[in-house]
Amino acid sequence: MLALSRKKNEAIVINNNVEITVLEIKGDQVKLGISAPKEVPVYRKEVYVQIQDANKEAMNVISTDALNKLF
Repeated sequence: MLALSRKKNEAIVINNNVEITVLEIKGDQVKLGISAPKEVPVYRKEVYVQIQDANKEAMNVISTDALNKLF
């Protein structure tokens, strides 16, 4: 993991097309702005984990149904 220090209005660039800017700092909260192409999905981590879990569950249901149909 790369750890960087940034001040308000400073940014980092990832892969030449994603820019993350520190918009505001209040106490222990930091507000970030993310500029990325539309084809690059951007999620909060907890939402990303929920999506991944739902996809895994869907694959398990599909696999079980497909196996049951074979027999």
